[in-house]
Amino acid sequence: MDRTRAGGVALTAAGVAGYVAGVLAPYPGRAFSVTAVIVGITLASIGSGSEVPR
Repeated sequence: MDRTRAGGVALTAAGVAGYVAGVLAPYPGRAFSVTAVIVGITLASIGSGSEVPR
């Protein structure tokens, strides 16, 4: 699950950077940065849990 959490954190950071860039200079597709933040936060929260022992 560590890869899921790391991917979520990276996607959230990229989404925030894209959002800031979109505020400074509008570009086509900037709305996808909000989606990246939402998906990144979801992945980070899923990946932070511990696995169930078998």
